Amino acid sequence: MSPDRPLIPIRFDMSAMVRRQVASLYSHLVTRPTGRALRLGIQSQIGELGSVCLSILDFEQVVVLDYSCADEAVAKLIQHYVGPERSAEAYFVAQGVDEHHRETIEAVLFRHGLALVADVHGQGFTVLGELGEDRRMAWHALHELGEAEPAQVARAADLKFDWCASALEDLAARRLVARVPGSPRYLALSALVRFHTDR
Repeated sequence: MSPDRPLIPIRFDMSAMVRRQVASLYSHLVTRPTGRALRLGIQSQIGELGSVCLSILDFEQVVVLDYSCADEAVAKLIQHYVGPERSAEAYFVAQGVDEHHRETIEAVLFRHGLALVADVHGQGFTVLGELGEDRRMAWHALHELGEAEPAQVARAADLKFDWCASALEDLAARRLVARVPGSPRYLALSALVRFHTDR
């Protein structure tokens, strides 16, 4: 799972999905039942893949996103895959995120103690939600490197090796970075997204 052995992302156009799942003519992600329908639709497609996947949640065409819908379609979706009993090895990145999306998404993530990698308009890749400043430093260093071993991340972030190795394990458990199978290396989800965007 690295740019030379890429994990192909699967893109979920949240606007198109709401029109298809709930027969709406509008790009409005509102109400809890709408969010639940979106979440179940995404989980179904992830289940059909039957392997590790990187799911791109595309908010580019979403006009309105309310808290109840975001709670179901974002927070509860991520929550389903961060526990030890998760049904698949799924990672998530939000794209097309504007400030009005960001405020809502962060609020529901904080409520559940979750975090999500997002590509925010005008800011680039960042982590939304609950993540300590020290973990953010490790995440940012790996984001800049793309793929690296803990020692490389520790040097780049000016952190102690043991602490950095533990931080990367925690970030992987929270689905904010990916561990390269059979290797001590970690992969930034943003590197995967950029790899496929630039092709």
